Amino acid sequence: MAKTKTSRTVDIVYPVCCGMDIHKDFLVACVAVTDERSHTEHHIKRFSTYTKGLRSLAAWLNTFGCRDVCMESAGKYWVPIFNILEAAGLRVCLTHPKYVKAIKGKKTDKKDAKWISELFKCDLVRSSFIPPADIRQLRDLCRYYVKLTYISVSEKNRAQNCLTMCNFKLDAVFSDLFGVSATRVLDALLGHGSAGFEIAPLLDKHCKATVEEVADALDGELIPEQVAKLSLVRQHREEIVKLQAALESLILQLSEKYSHQIDLLLTVPGISDRLTAIRILAEIGADMTVFETSKQLCSWAGLTPQNQESAGKKKTTRIGRAGAYLKPLLVQIALAVSKSDKHVELKSKYQALKKHRGGKKATIAIARRLLTAMFHMLSKGETYNAELYRRADKPPKERVMTPEQAIDFARRHGFIIEGLDPPPEPPNTAA
Repeated sequence: MAKTKTSRTVDIVYPVCCGMDIHKDFLVACVAVTDERSHTEHHIKRFSTYTKGLRSLAAWLNTFGCRDVCMESAGKYWVPIFNILEAAGLRVCLTHPKYVKAIKGKKTDKKDAKWISELFKCDLVRSSFIPPADIRQLRDLCRYYVKLTYISVSEKNRAQNCLTMCNFKLDAVFSDLFGVSATRVLDALLGHGSAGFEIAPLLDKHCKATVEEVADALDGELIPEQVAKLSLVRQHREEIVKLQAALESLILQLSEKYSHQIDLLLTVPGISDRLTAIRILAEIGADMTVFETSKQLCSWAGLTPQNQESAGKKKTTRIGRAGAYLKPLLVQIALAVSKSDKHVELKSKYQALKKHRGGKKATIAIARRLLTAMFHMLSKGETYNAELYRRADKPPKERVMTPEQAIDFARRHGFIIEGLDPPPEPPNTAA
């Protein structure tokens, strides 16, 4: 009996679509038009990335009846293109460059645009998560706030470096160099030019350092160049604090329409500041329907292990690099929760994981659990319910296992079953 060959064809999801290869000053667009016989015609044209050129691009796409566009997320060059096409009513698929990478040796701007259109018409491109316009603006302001925080910390380190150069050890007696007591001492030090001033009236009542310890820390010599640098550093940091205060008020004003979702996030353990809840909402958005499951949200946030397996061996189980702004914030919340006695269910889970997997993996696990709770809270409109986790952590009342389950349980805990498992190999002592 002769074998019949069956040819597999990929379904064409978008008969009329466009793939674009974008750059700083121009882009190359390729419209793929597929007829009923699966024959595709490609129309390629180059446009400027100025606003006038992007409007011409939208009009050119309308001549073909193209409503679906795919492009790479190349730096920030995609933002103005996305804004113009989104305002024109087109559906834009923004994807990571690694999903549409062209073949080496056959790479030009026109071929890249054609390759993207060929992949996109068959729906073989994974789209990135792009929140609504108001969430994008809120996200941009929140990320700017984080950048200002990093700059402020850098200025603190520079101020500490100035004091170290002058042999002052104030960091050994004050936990915060810009706290109440430390600021008074620094003002007096810069005003007098030396340590010849009374220290006791400058120390706050909550300061743990004694007058003698502060006096020993001030046993140094002021260098004129370092004094000038320290004055500039302190002035710059004061300006940053004022800028952060103005930016925070603007963020709170723009987030008023999401007050209900923010109130829900404030019930999550470890979140007591409204700005923290807004930062989380600005990253994941208010609509959870864009994520199929909570696992997809955790993977998008970079809280799940990577899948790198070959020949039955896992190359790595490290978490991904995604979530550059969301993941550090969730880790800070998880660390705070793991040390608090208010939420025993999370602290006990952290301690149990820390014994077997280490502190870092335990922290990521708690961060993922909190993000999973946020997903369900925003999806259902419910507050945080700790009883769900307490019931899940309780051991089952009836501990009954089959013989196969008992053998598998023993093997997973490092036991060797005599008569079933091969004996362990003796250690190789050869040099």
